[in-house]
Order: sequence, then structure tokens, then C-alpha cells
Amino acid sequence: MKTGIIILNYNDAENTIKMIEQIKEYTCLDKIVIVDNHSGDDSVERLKPFENEKIVLLEANENQGYASGNNLGLKYLEDYDFVFISNPDIIADESVMEELLLDMKKNPKLSFLGPKILENGTISRGWKLPTYGVEVLSTMNYVHRFAKKLQKYSQEYYQEKLTLVEVISGCFFLARMKDFKKIHYFDPNTFLYYEENIIGKKSKEKDLLTMVDTSVSVVHEYSQSVDKSLKKIARYKILKQSMFYYEETYNHIGLIKKSFLKIVYGCSLAVSYLTFWI
Repeated sequence: MKTGIIILNYNDAENTIKMIEQIKEYTCLDKIVIVDNHSGDDSVERLKPFENEKIVLLEANENQGYASGNNLGLKYLEDYDFVFISNPDIIADESVMEELLLDMKKNPKLSFLGPKILENGTISRGWKLPTYGVEVLSTMNYVHRFAKKLQKYSQEYYQEKLTLVEVISGCFFLARMKDFKKIHYFDPNTFLYYEENIIGKKSKEKDLLTMVDTSVSVVHEYSQSVDKSLKKIARYKILKQSMFYYEETYNHIGLIKKSFLKIVYGCSLAVSYLTFWI
């Protein structure tokens, strides 16, 4: 059985090189695919020297977002059995990858699997798909933190080594390739954010199992590549564009719900601009 990993780079060669150095000798990985998402710096020149029989560098013709960039790598690995999706700013021991692969091989009905994600002092072990009500609350200034809590499972929920969840973090996870194909990989219509919710929604509709292995963890060094490329309000706008797409396409909200959500979004954006300038 062949296993590959996809690392999406955008103006972040430093972290990508750091990860290549970390995983290049991992025997559980047959192929390391670096996708450069049309970086505007010298990333390609810095990454090319790492190419060999095991490490491949793919160059996107334009930056169409996180989903499209990863899809480029997935199509390259379409004949593989398993694939890890990883941000460049991840620290993952080989033992963690081996354990996740063992879980997959022991459980043939398991499609998507994540570890615990240690990030900026917090622990992510997956979450629930957002309802329309949660989306409204998450768009309100100062209330959005409460909305996030509504999506979380309780601490008591994670009793088993492998725990069923609706959504896992997109910064690092393992997928069974044949099941990833069933949902047509990532939805390329979002530029950034909501990729995990979309995968979770499509997987649920196809009765594909998504789980978290609570016994292993990786460290996410807090979205350094995104923070370097996008300012706070710009990120917020992209996030909400993805939210609207998700709600319209996957939750099929009607005109009234869509209009109300847009009003809430407009108010929150106005408050964000006022807060920024005051």
C-alpha cells in the first residue's frame, strides 16, 4: 500500500523546508508532494533543490486557493492508497503518522482520520458541522466565540481511542484515497476556509466515517503562512465568502435566511472597520 503526503506552500518556503527536513526520511511515506500555490516570492527556487525520487515539486499556474492547490497534489497521487494533507507549519513525529496509518488499515470503513491538534495553547479534536443558527452567531461581533463553543464536543465525548466526529482539522489529516475520490476531493469553489466543513458534509452524505485518534497529536504553529499573507479584515471577508458558499450550496438556505445572514455580516463588517480605525 502506497502513502503520500501533500504540503501546500504559498510564500512560506522557510516552514516548508523545515517540514521537508523533518519528514524526508520517514519510511511510512512513499512520496512527498510539495505544491507551490503560485508564490510571489522565491519559494520555487528555494524548494527545487529538494526534488528527488521521493520528493516532487508541483507548481500551480495561479493561486486559486487552498482547495485547488491541494487538488493538484491529490490528482498527482490518485493511484495511492492513503494521503496525508498537511500545512507547512506542522510538527509531526513519524510514530504519529504510523499510528494513523495503522488505524486506517485496521478499520477499512474509516475514510478520514485526524490526530489531536495542539495549536497556540489549545487542543482541537474535531467539531460538529455548523447549523444555520451557529453561522448567524459566528458572524456577530463578540458573540462568535460562544458560537465556536457550540460546535465543540464535550470533553467527556472523547472516551475512545478512535472517536467519531463530523469534522476534523484541515491543517493535518489522513485520508483513504478511494473515499476522497468519492467526494471529488476538495471543493475548489472556496479560496480559503470551510474546506473541512465541506469535506465533513460531503462525507456524512456519503456515509463515510470521519474520526479522531485521541492517543496521538501534532503541533500546528498557528497558521504562519496565512498570517503573513493576509490582514485580519481581509481574512474575515474571505472566511465569510466561504461561509455563504457553504450555506447556499450544502445547507441549501433560502432567500430569507440568506438575506438575514448578509445583514448580520454587513453589520459585523462595519463594526470591525470602526474598531480597526478607532
